[in-house]
Amino acid sequence: QVQLVESGGGLVQAGGSLRLSCAASGGDFSSLGMGWFRQAPGKERDAVAAIGWRGDSTRYADSVKGRFTISRENAKKTVYLQMNDLKPEDTAVYYCAARLWGARLDTADYKDWGQGTQVTVSS
Repeated sequence: QVQLVESGGGLVQAGGSLRLSCAASGGDFSSLGMGWFRQAPGKERDAVAAIGWRGDSTRYADSVKGRFTISRENAKKTVYLQMNDLKPEDTAVYYCAARLWGARLDTADYKDWGQGTQVTVSS
């Protein structure tokens, strides 16, 4: 089982940027596909971005394309989510998750989850 710890959330004004990090332990990180998801109050958990085990395959939700970038450093067992041009509708708890190998945007494909980090974007 993989343990995941997110960090980097906070309060930012609209148009600002944040970089989230997710540190993994307890597994072979280099064989894991990683995803970022978010859940706003009263809403379902939605996919944001995903990256394959080699880092050469990425997928994004339409709502964040061109603004968010997912990346990974296998040597540090860490995946990142660079978020630019943030909007109030990006406000949510952001979770990272792990699965074997590929990049997927379906929550059902992920086995291990972190506890989440709050991102709040003020208008």
